[in-house]
Amino acid sequence: MSHEPHIYFDEVNERQGMFHRRTVLLGGFAGLGLAALGFRLSQLQLVETGRYQTLSKSNQFNFRLVPPPRGRILDREGVEIASNRPEFRILLQRDVVEDVDAAIDNVAALIPISDAKRRQITRDIAQTPRSSPVAIATDLTWDEFSRINVRMPELPGITAEMGEARFYPFPGAFSHVIGYVSRVSAKDIEATGEDPPPLLLHPGFRIGKQGVEKSLDLQLRGKPGGHKVEVDSVGRVIREDPAGDIQATPGDTIKLTLDADIQNRAMDVMGMESGAAVMIDCRNGDILCLASNPSFDANAFVKGVPGDVYADMVKYERKPLFNKALTANYAPGSTYKTMVTLAALEHGYDPKTVHVCNRSWSMGNHTWHCDQVHGACDMRSAIKKSCDVYFFATAMAIGPDRIAEVARRFGLGETFDIGIPGQKPGIVPDTEWKRTHVPHDPKWHPGDTPSIGIGQGFVSVNALQLATMCARIANGGTALQPRLIHSVGDEVRPSGADAPRLGISPEHIDFLRSAMNGVVNEPGGTAFGSGACKLDLGPVVMAGKSGTAQAHTYAVGSHGIHGSHGQWVQRDHAWFIAYAPSDAPRYAVAVLVEHGGFGAETSAPKAREIMKIALLKDPEVRARIEQPLDRPPQPQQPAANQIAPEVDPNPVPSPTPDANVETTT
Repeated sequence: MSHEPHIYFDEVNERQGMFHRRTVLLGGFAGLGLAALGFRLSQLQLVETGRYQTLSKSNQFNFRLVPPPRGRILDREGVEIASNRPEFRILLQRDVVEDVDAAIDNVAALIPISDAKRRQITRDIAQTPRSSPVAIATDLTWDEFSRINVRMPELPGITAEMGEARFYPFPGAFSHVIGYVSRVSAKDIEATGEDPPPLLLHPGFRIGKQGVEKSLDLQLRGKPGGHKVEVDSVGRVIREDPAGDIQATPGDTIKLTLDADIQNRAMDVMGMESGAAVMIDCRNGDILCLASNPSFDANAFVKGVPGDVYADMVKYERKPLFNKALTANYAPGSTYKTMVTLAALEHGYDPKTVHVCNRSWSMGNHTWHCDQVHGACDMRSAIKKSCDVYFFATAMAIGPDRIAEVARRFGLGETFDIGIPGQKPGIVPDTEWKRTHVPHDPKWHPGDTPSIGIGQGFVSVNALQLATMCARIANGGTALQPRLIHSVGDEVRPSGADAPRLGISPEHIDFLRSAMNGVVNEPGGTAFGSGACKLDLGPVVMAGKSGTAQAHTYAVGSHGIHGSHGQWVQRDHAWFIAYAPSDAPRYAVAVLVEHGGFGAETSAPKAREIMKIALLKDPEVRARIEQPLDRPPQPQQPAANQIAPEVDPNPVPSPTPDANVETTT
């Protein structure tokens, strides 16, 4: 039996099987990959095509942030007192420019850039995110703007744009009320948190810093828009696409109760004096005038005031940055006697009580003095003549607590919600106030009271409070609230007329009003003799009360001056409050002249001029003033059938009376 070799293919078959398995596996993976790739391509080309078209365009188009027009501020008649004007500026796009210094040099070759401005640009660059533009130059002339524009292709990363800047048509007149806008500071940005709004980083944006501009800043800002532009690879604008712009939404229009004519007249009559003037409508509480003098040009703060100029304003003794209508608190002087009068009447004091003024009044070992000898005075004549002796005695009779209680009802010691900050409440002292605020001597001494009776001592008020007090007297005792903001956009703020009665007897207010009328319109009144308050408006007259507030002691060696002579800072403060028409009050005014001397001499004439503007603008008051004149008698015409008398063609002239002979008419 022969043995033949056997051939076994197990190894070959195993390898071939493994090869087939791997081929199938790899083919499966490849198929899955191709399927996934096909699915993704289909998704990109069909499902997400819109999204990627947008991303593609974003590489070609940019949206440049456009600050919204800031809302306008108007007076009660629609006169613009804060608006916007065109501004040309040059911006540096930091995310495009590699060499910032070279870019600034290129711009400086075309328009002047001072060393101080370069330092400011350097600070701005350090404080601004790289994605935000930085202003190289602002408020350019048309020639400068055009010079940059025509060279734009040679200035990568530099853009020239026309924006808007804040503008105040009445420089200084409304600065303390409206405030101003200025550049956004690092502190302003930090206050918004970790993710500040992009609008705050825009070099053309300004933020409210004082007054209405600050308190209503969010309403005035509006909403930003976007300007669509086509850019090249280095970010230069090569084409604009106006159709793709997103329009900015302007800020709300703010309407105030102020009257531009009255406010400007108040600033005119104040002249170079330091002080304040406030006028209120006695019927609804609308503030028609809120002036503080001297003032400052708010337009200068929009650009930025140099440090040395700002320092000079701070150092100036008459404080132009200080709102004297709200923040300056001074002793009210004799204007406070109105409150002493009402407090006395309300607590049973007989107005027929007579005190004799010999120019001095003593209690214990101290003597108080009056300006002059007034003789025997009852309450009405004491108000008219402003006799201090009478009110020393009256204040002692009723005490400080009763006076303070009435004074607070009339708005003294109060801050009012008028929509802007800065008010100081002042002081209406009573025994509790002294116990709380004078810890080194908390007891109320009898000697503290006489000075309170004439508005001196601890008493301090501001011009807004005195105007409110005068308006509440004039309207018969309604606790009207002052209103400055009439409306924000379409929302009208509540009127100040919706107020309760003060709870003061109408007879007592009528008595006080009669006495205040005597101050101005009767012989012996402190504001009568000089004619300082004579309106010359026919039947329309004014009633008021003067006040001279001691600023320094008159003791020997103190250099204090009683009146308007001597060193300015040593003189008294001059007050005058008034309302008109006297018989049907509509407007109340309070005028302060800081270190002005006597109120009847210095403040009263200014109050008169301010009041005349308000009265002449009021149609109903003007109708009272413009009474038609009586028609002169007409010569009788001869009847048709009568013959006219002959006229001598050569009449003999009547003898001319001698100049020294009196004639009667």
